[in-house]
Amino acid sequence: MTATAPHDSIRLRDLANQAIAGGPLSSAEALALYRGLDQPSLGLLGHDVRLRLNPPHADGKVRVTYIVDRNLNPTNVCVTDCGFCAFYRSPGDAEAYVLPREVIYQKVEDLIQHGGIQLLLQGGHHPRLKTDWYGQLFQDLKQRYPQVWIHGMSPPEITHLSKLEKRPVRAILQDLKAAGLDSIPGGGAEILVDRVRQVIAPKKATTEEWLEVFRQWAALGGKGTATMMFGHVETDAERIEHMLRIRDLQQETGSVFTAFIPWTFQPENTPMGNAFLTGRGGQKATVAEYLRTLSIARLFLQNVPHIQSSFVTQGIKTCQVGLSMGADDFGSAMLEENVVSAAGCTHPTSIPEIERHIKDAGYLPQRRNMMYQPVETPPTDKFGQPAGKKKIIVSQVQA
Repeated sequence: MTATAPHDSIRLRDLANQAIAGGPLSSAEALALYRGLDQPSLGLLGHDVRLRLNPPHADGKVRVTYIVDRNLNPTNVCVTDCGFCAFYRSPGDAEAYVLPREVIYQKVEDLIQHGGIQLLLQGGHHPRLKTDWYGQLFQDLKQRYPQVWIHGMSPPEITHLSKLEKRPVRAILQDLKAAGLDSIPGGGAEILVDRVRQVIAPKKATTEEWLEVFRQWAALGGKGTATMMFGHVETDAERIEHMLRIRDLQQETGSVFTAFIPWTFQPENTPMGNAFLTGRGGQKATVAEYLRTLSIARLFLQNVPHIQSSFVTQGIKTCQVGLSMGADDFGSAMLEENVVSAAGCTHPTSIPEIERHIKDAGYLPQRRNMMYQPVETPPTDKFGQPAGKKKIIVSQVQA
């Protein structure tokens, strides 16, 4: 622990015991632990909670999961002009695109050939693509590739369609679900505090709009993931406030979120990057900042079953360390990633490297699906790819 007065040390000890026992922390209590404990102490607490929520199997081995999927961005056209995004292009830009169907089909077939089971499908807020366009795409994909799980359409995209078509969010979701949408990724959450959102993404869905999409999705029996992009203009208290909104909605809906995925803002090539770096003394969020946030997330969000450690922004070694500080999942081994890499951040690796780092950390790697159910690992060659296929390099994005 950091140097504290005796009564502060006693309070921190009591709060630590409370978290280990499964007692919910208030926002003030979580902030006290975040600010008052050193990283090893905070990490050990996070790991204790992780082992209680995701204990060793009957064979005594502790699993760390990962998924093989592909990030498909059907369009990069967007009208929200988020200051943190290096991926989007405005309508009419020379680099703007909408992928032709045949290109999409080729990407999905490549995913299947390399043992992937899930399509992470999200993109920009296109001013002319409506629900029927996405619905037809999902129907086509399900007809051709019924085995592929469609994890798509982040809450701001759903909110955008609702406003574009002047129809309720529930109606949009019902149509997309009927067309083949299986689950919703937690993209676009950034920080679920409207003060922050007004600074970094004033045209995007508000905090309540983001939450309402998942509230309505849960009412339809759907599941998804929650994310947090931190390390920009938010305070540490606002990070906890974000987690509180996730925790409250999880309790309200009876477990709509399968996992929580925190990751750090990458300022390079983004509109607000220079101003951001100036305001933080030229520094991005540090490894220590990332790990502290990961650990407090595990302590605070005990009604969310899984916490994902991310190597896309911090690298595979930091991701490996996160497995002993609260995380139980290594994220997504993807055949394609465009959004985070557009900001100049990429940590390519291979599936064997993912499994090796999990094993080296003392755990047993286990492939999974979006519902965190184990899936069988196909026979592989020396590169860890399905036998007879070329070696592929993968990178990670939040799924």
